[in-house]
Amino acid sequence: MTAEGTPTSSVLVVSSQVARGAVGARAAVFALERLGLTTWLVPTIWLPWHPGQGVGTRIVPPDEAFAGGLAEIGGSDRAAEIGTVMTGYFAEVAQVHAAADLVERLRARRPELRLVVDPVIGDGGALYVAQEIAHAVRDRLLPLADIATPNAFEAGWLAGRAIGSTAEAVAAARRLAAKAVVVTSAPAMMVRAVATLLVTRETALQIEHPALPHAPHGTGDLLTALLAGRLARGEALEAALPRAVASVFDLVARSVRAGADELIMAAEQDVLVHSMAPVSTRRIGEAGAVRRAVVRPSTL
Repeated sequence: MTAEGTPTSSVLVVSSQVARGAVGARAAVFALERLGLTTWLVPTIWLPWHPGQGVGTRIVPPDEAFAGGLAEIGGSDRAAEIGTVMTGYFAEVAQVHAAADLVERLRARRPELRLVVDPVIGDGGALYVAQEIAHAVRDRLLPLADIATPNAFEAGWLAGRAIGSTAEAVAAARRLAAKAVVVTSAPAMMVRAVATLLVTRETALQIEHPALPHAPHGTGDLLTALLAGRLARGEALEAALPRAVASVFDLVARSVRAGADELIMAAEQDVLVHSMAPVSTRRIGEAGAVRRAVVRPSTL
């Protein structure tokens, strides 16, 4: 049961898996299970660690086997348990199409199924996947998505326009096919801060916190999972996102203080459920000053 008293359902994660570290599906599954959710996992690739930690072997399932496995999930009676699908990194373009096929098949059985897409295609001004993968995420998967969580570069690339300001980030997000878009690492209004934007057709919410140097990898994966998990537990989107942002900020701060090269999720797992880290929220396009908000602990 959720904090609001509504039933939960399983979350299916389709993303990368590493042997060491808290990135991709390793971060997502840990966070979802810490929120009390049953989680299914489909790895798109296996790596010894995040590529930023050094060169490592890439093990990618054959396209036919990957699609076959997803088809078996979609055809199983147990698939009725799945209420949310979360996608992250894809290693091959065929994987994107297989994931989209699965979502369509699951929705035929359960129309309210939620799809949360983290379009893991690039950062720092460049794509780090093949263009055909990025195009498939944009053209095949995003139109099915309830929520997309691109970083600022990804949002700009997917929308076909540069992002240098909050207004440009909001405009780019509204060009994407997803019903709601969460833009991470977005331009902030405060000095030495970083923003996360929640953008729908009707409204935009900006959430800010101080920027932290040398943040470990995996923050986007973690934020997407915490948001998907809180929504699966019955929380409203505008309440769930600030809580998720606060938890990520809190965990990054603790990881940086510890001098860790990865997010220390196991040691500091309580902040995934409830964090007292303050974040600032502001409605874009509405009058009024930035409202400081302390994210209160939630209960399971």
